[in-house]
Amino acid sequence: MQQQKAETAGQEQTVAAIDLGSNSFHMIVARVHDGSLQIIDKMREMVRLGEGLTDDKHLTPEVAARAIACLERFGQRLGSLPSEHVMAVGTNTLRQVSSADAFLTAAQQALGHPIEIIAGREEARLIYLGVSHGLASSGEAKQLVIDIGGGSTELIVGEGFRTERRESLHMGCVSISRSHFADGLINSKRMKQAELACAVVIRPVRSFFRDAGWSRAVGSSGTIKAIRKVVTEEGWSQEGISARSLEKLRKRMIEAGSLDKLQLKGLSEERKPVFAGGVAVLSALFKHIGIEQMQVSNEALREGLIYDMIGRSRQEDARERTVRSLSKRYNVDQEQAQRVESTALALYHQVIRPWKMLDSRYSSMLSWAAQLHEVGLTVSHSQFQKHGSYLLENSDLSGFTRQEQRVLAAMVRGHRRKFPTSVFEALPQEVVLCTKQLCVLLRLAVLMHRSRSPVAKPQALLDVNGLSLTLEFPAGWLASHPLTRLELKQEASYLQAAGFSLTFS
Repeated sequence: MQQQKAETAGQEQTVAAIDLGSNSFHMIVARVHDGSLQIIDKMREMVRLGEGLTDDKHLTPEVAARAIACLERFGQRLGSLPSEHVMAVGTNTLRQVSSADAFLTAAQQALGHPIEIIAGREEARLIYLGVSHGLASSGEAKQLVIDIGGGSTELIVGEGFRTERRESLHMGCVSISRSHFADGLINSKRMKQAELACAVVIRPVRSFFRDAGWSRAVGSSGTIKAIRKVVTEEGWSQEGISARSLEKLRKRMIEAGSLDKLQLKGLSEERKPVFAGGVAVLSALFKHIGIEQMQVSNEALREGLIYDMIGRSRQEDARERTVRSLSKRYNVDQEQAQRVESTALALYHQVIRPWKMLDSRYSSMLSWAAQLHEVGLTVSHSQFQKHGSYLLENSDLSGFTRQEQRVLAAMVRGHRRKFPTSVFEALPQEVVLCTKQLCVLLRLAVLMHRSRSPVAKPQALLDVNGLSLTLEFPAGWLASHPLTRLELKQEASYLQAAGFSLTFS
């Protein structure tokens, strides 16, 4: 439920983005003024989080400690920077970790700021946003962007700053190096097997990206930048990475026979342990996607995070577009959704101070939940709140982090009938209470518009004291609306079971 306010027109502010990747942790600190971005500091540490992922999807204590120590150093650099100006995200490895909430609690404490886990396609969107801002414009030509991380590889086709196709593939420099070059030995057979394993992963989307009509390929991330540095310093390519230079690199590695004997200009000792896996991934992509030449971008996910923060501050929030798209796709009754949203926000504004919900992130989540609370009706009217919750938690929602999707799904799941306490208790501890409170406001708004009538309802006054709520309607209104009184009585019973008290008059 994190909302960032990067900058307002005419003001200069400092913002930071942290990328907890499977291979490296990166942090950039930037100064933003009128939408322009100036990087003022960068930090990077080769944490190799993916190395510590066990077969049962837990992090080894050694790697977890290494990650926490890195985040403590990042946190010291961030100093007193407010959390609304910091965005930290976890990617592939943290998407896989069992009981990730426990590690995240320690990680957030070390960093001093919230950390969100993002889905693969959301990672792809943010990567493209960073890359497209960093490269010189080429009109409206389509471009293919590829980012090879430690545990996943993102492929995106887009024009300008908008994506057209996005995919996250479960292969990366760490995972392929672990599965095919763990002992450091490199030979033709192993390289072919590694490339074949990558080809199997690429195959379902091969035609999707090969035939997308892009005119240039752009690579980002440490792996691709490391390969570019080697092929240019070795003299195999004058600029970027060509198919021919990549083949020469591949041949030189096989001739070396092992990582210990591998001597390449521009290749650091730090990068060497995962370099063979990265080369295998890129070689497979060149071959199966049909790439002959690749430019290399210095911008990637963390720059995309910064630009996303800037966009949110300028009312260009990708989440708003996603909510509108979902409403249209699932034929949500827009008029009913607007009535519920208006009433929910009116109730919210009456509890801002006692419930300490001054940050606009709360009103945004309540608004989106109101707009989407009936999204499950497209599946079935029976228990549609469960269908809607499933769709919101498991769909690819551009702009939303995984935690935000879980919060949104919980609110939609709990907007009617019995209050599903266990669903809320499964959320990260720090958002359980506020999500329950927002859901109560949504429930009351839905109840007041149960008749679906366009006739305006009277403005109800809401007073709260902790978890006790008192609703007051205009004199005589409830007496003339016995059905609403009955429904409020039933609602009071539902809320009591969830720890809330509701009285009305």
